Amino acid sequence: MKKGFQFAGYDKATIGTITLDCQSPYGEKRNRCALLPPNVPILAHSLERTQRNWIARSNSPTDIIIQVGDSSFHLHKLAIASRSEYLNRLVFQRGSNREKAGDSLIIQMKNLPGGKKTFELVVKFCYGRKIDITAANIVPLYCAAHFLEMSEDVEEGNLISKTESFLTFLILSSWKDTFRILKSSESISPWAKDLHIVKRCSEAIAWKLCTNPNASSFTCESETPLSNNSVDNWWFEDVSCLRIDHFIEVIQSIRKRGTKPELVGSCIEHWTRKWFSQVTFGLDKETPIPITLQLHRISTECLISILPSEENSVTCNFLLHLIKAGVMLKINSELLCVLERRVALMLEKCRVPDLLVKNQGDKDSLYDVSVVLRVLRFYVCGMSSNQSAKPHSVGRLVDGYLTQVARDENLTMESFKSLVEALPQKARHCDDNLYRAIDMYLKAHPNLAEEDRTDACRVLEYHRLSHEARQHVMQNDRLPLKLTTEFVLLEQVNMATSMTSNGSNYRRTNAQTIIRVNKDMEKRQITNAQEISMMKKDVEMIKSQLLEVYSCKMKLQNQLKRCIR
Repeated sequence: MKKGFQFAGYDKATIGTITLDCQSPYGEKRNRCALLPPNVPILAHSLERTQRNWIARSNSPTDIIIQVGDSSFHLHKLAIASRSEYLNRLVFQRGSNREKAGDSLIIQMKNLPGGKKTFELVVKFCYGRKIDITAANIVPLYCAAHFLEMSEDVEEGNLISKTESFLTFLILSSWKDTFRILKSSESISPWAKDLHIVKRCSEAIAWKLCTNPNASSFTCESETPLSNNSVDNWWFEDVSCLRIDHFIEVIQSIRKRGTKPELVGSCIEHWTRKWFSQVTFGLDKETPIPITLQLHRISTECLISILPSEENSVTCNFLLHLIKAGVMLKINSELLCVLERRVALMLEKCRVPDLLVKNQGDKDSLYDVSVVLRVLRFYVCGMSSNQSAKPHSVGRLVDGYLTQVARDENLTMESFKSLVEALPQKARHCDDNLYRAIDMYLKAHPNLAEEDRTDACRVLEYHRLSHEARQHVMQNDRLPLKLTTEFVLLEQVNMATSMTSNGSNYRRTNAQTIIRVNKDMEKRQITNAQEISMMKKDVEMIKSQLLEVYSCKMKLQNQLKRCIR
């Protein structure tokens, strides 16, 4: 089923007819235009194609050969030069790109937008034959018309005005056709940008997106009712199919329209994950390694430059992935620093899954801890100057992250130790979670040498662990012997100190009791010598116990000093 449509303000014979084809793979009506020029100086009976040659058959012989790429078009000067100012100059002016072949003039035409396929449409138009235009070929034809200078000044109803009308119609009426136009512009990008095609498409996408949350319903017949179930990110997949330069144009237009920053950030993340999942960082067999790396480097830098600056507009995990890609591709150091600062400011509100950035290689560790380490160092540098910093929140986050990555058998000792030592001691209330992560690492790496195990446990301190954690340390055979011995001795000293403290309290309590008793005895005039003698014996016994405890304490301290030496 096809319906005709006539442009407002134009005669059907001048512009042509637009038909809507319902059999579209995109699930919408596809726009198609048939152009019929009003005035034709020479009619061709047929346009024959033999191998790479096109020959226009008419009552008069051909007198010009135009070479486009590897194809030759045998045409008539009057038919071509009457509609193209560019070809008119080449035909009637001498130039280096024209030759003679018998009675025919040979012109070599280079850099024509769209190449020979587009020129075939131009030739048909000049000879009065009907040409079908769609969203897939309108841009090359429009650019070729400008290249050939086929304007209204040369001939009324010329190709520039006709293609301009249909191009405007497509951009304003159809959501899908706008993306088809952008896709077809990639092969002739300089012309598409100079003629503002990319800009017009980008602004049309932004306008439809902001004025109609279900902009995909735009058709050339009418607007369908808005869907109540439309989702904010329905347009991500269409936009993510665009090339990086066109994507940036669209994002900038969308931001100018006031789209929510978090929605823009999510769209950038969607595009990046789609395209960078195909990034091989030089392993692509079809593209030379330096070209691949350079393109990916430029793309990464462009993405960073268009990220919304608003808080929570992009996720921490996405920024860490960008840092990882930036380090691998050696992007601009200032842009890399911007990302690191941004993630550092988000750490206090992050969760452990936000920090997990996977590696791709089989021999690498499961997660890229070097990216997190870069951000942690940046955070520590700015922590001293930030009055509102909450290091304990970051301490809990890092301990949880350490527990997660410690299970990885491929995580090196150097990487794990660097993470453990990344934060200062004041960033943790206690070291229980840190001890748990270290114990998990030792469990996952049972073949570590005694020296490496000692190095991993160097940060653990007796007084920074809870009683339950200390008891676990003293019974943990995965820890180095020196550490467990040290904790056992310190536990004994702690017990002795506790007993001494309790003894002093007991002595003070008994002395106070004696004073109170003496006062009562004086008041009551009690003179029982036997009771006084018993109390003296109790005092002497307490003194003797205190001396023994003190002597035990001194022996334990001497043993501890010898062990440490």
